[in-house]
Amino acid sequence: MRLSPSLHRIGNDIVAAYLIVQPEGLTLVDAGLPGMYSDLRRELDAIGRGIDDIRGVVLTHGDSDHVGFAERLRSDHGIPVLVHSADAARARGGDKPRTPMGPMRLGPLLSFAAYGVRKGMRPQWLTEVVEIADGETLDLPGALRVISMPGHSPGSVAFFSPAVRAVFVGDALTTRHVLTGRTGPGPAPFTDEPEQALASLDRIADLDAEWILPGHGPALHGTPSATVAAVRTAARA
Repeated sequence: MRLSPSLHRIGNDIVAAYLIVQPEGLTLVDAGLPGMYSDLRRELDAIGRGIDDIRGVVLTHGDSDHVGFAERLRSDHGIPVLVHSADAARARGGDKPRTPMGPMRLGPLLSFAAYGVRKGMRPQWLTEVVEIADGETLDLPGALRVISMPGHSPGSVAFFSPAVRAVFVGDALTTRHVLTGRTGPGPAPFTDEPEQALASLDRIADLDAEWILPGHGPALHGTPSATVAAVRTAARA
């Protein structure tokens, strides 16, 4: 799905990953679920690019529905996979704290589960990662800046690309709650430290971006400041 000439989404409103498309190559932000590899191939075919044009995979955090097919790209094609040092163990299959599921509705829960069955909920965990840190600007297409966003997980980050005027937020927020079906900006489920996650939103509020791109839910065309305010309103509801 093309969002702009330089920005494409892979997947759907249940689970999403993103491609930054630049003349010098591509950057993949998150790797969804394992079966979304075929979605990646279709998107690459549609834009006339190949797997070997991908210069790196950057992970907003190390949960299974973001690690997805990243190890396949790394092991089969030598594409580096980058993740914050605080989530490196999680991306390798380390234990994730058990978090309460919170409210849910049967229909959205079944849709999430069905999509997971179709695309595969069990990732091939990473065996090698490149660890990154807050404040780095990555030498990859899109020149992404790493913004630490602890809360959903210790190593959750956002990536800001001035080149495409987008901030990739992973599960720092959601625009479609996978358990309730609620749409619009709001807190993401399965968050380790909800209050810390809300506080971390300050770190993206003033960015000069026109796209806010979550791991779950529709892409938002708007401002980070308005999105952050909407998440906090939803959190109080």
